[in-house]
Amino acid sequence: MRDDKILLAHGSGGVKMRDLIEEVFLGQFDDEILLRLEDAATLPIESGRIAMSTDTYTVSPLFFPGGDIGRLAICGTVNDVATSGATPLYMSVGFVLEEGLPVDDLKRIIVSMAESAHEAGVRIVTGDTKVVDRGHGDGVYVNTAGVGELADGVELSGSACRPGDRVLVSGTLGDHGIAVVSKREGLSFETDIVTDAAPLNALIAAVLGSAPGVRCFRDPTRGGLASTLNELASASGVAIEVDETAVPVNEQVRGACEMLGYDVFQVANEGKMVAVVPAEQADAALAAMRGAPYGERAAIIGDVTDPAPGKVYVRTEFGARRIMDMLVGEQLPRIC
Repeated sequence: MRDDKILLAHGSGGVKMRDLIEEVFLGQFDDEILLRLEDAATLPIESGRIAMSTDTYTVSPLFFPGGDIGRLAICGTVNDVATSGATPLYMSVGFVLEEGLPVDDLKRIIVSMAESAHEAGVRIVTGDTKVVDRGHGDGVYVNTAGVGELADGVELSGSACRPGDRVLVSGTLGDHGIAVVSKREGLSFETDIVTDAAPLNALIAAVLGSAPGVRCFRDPTRGGLASTLNELASASGVAIEVDETAVPVNEQVRGACEMLGYDVFQVANEGKMVAVVPAEQADAALAAMRGAPYGERAAIIGDVTDPAPGKVYVRTEFGARRIMDMLVGEQLPRIC
């Protein structure tokens, strides 16, 4: 492109917009369906059911340790579709670009999205671009929607948890939230804390193959583990009890949370998965997680009980028992 900054004309529908699409987007998003440039993508689906999810990403800053808004957008929507038990297949991407955004920054984001989509095995098949006045867009916002194929017999729900079930998490908590806030606030630590943003569809498929009785999957994004477990407890009418010493947390993240006054259970994650499974399948589910990409530090962290429906408790390392509260307010704005 001749221009090194995004101009309002890049969203006008004219020559500059055509150049932006052809030279920046299509060079990386080269799927044959997308290259038709139709107003709607026609998608083949073999089964009788699909799962669909959409999300919008406004993270600040756009680039942070280990990732960027592009990887975040692809992985976030892939994981949302995969939590239903579906195989993610297709994605749309929409961009709101701010006038003045360096084209090189946009190219970097596009490359990251293409690489993440390839890793997840999904096809980017349609999209849209708008440009807003300088000062009204904070660089770039990204909207993604994902469609996946849902096999017959797969019926996962957050309302399906039953007393006696075990609760698993696929890895360490809080990495994404602390990575973003460290970049935003200019904090430094002895070792790098990087985002955990990752596509988890392969991990979910592995767990389903080994533990077909899985009740549900949830990704503990905004609000962290605390909000996720409270939502599940409320939806299922059960109580959940977590063993604090069993929850994996990187020491650097733990120290950062203590320094900043954050509850690590409430910090956002973008590459972790919570699963609730029948007790007799918990060991098989754990082994499947640990054998899958991004699951090597998976752990069984708690149990579903029934004495206080809708409540989540934590057994502390000192033997006490406290309530794990759902996040109130906004702990870390613009985190995803």
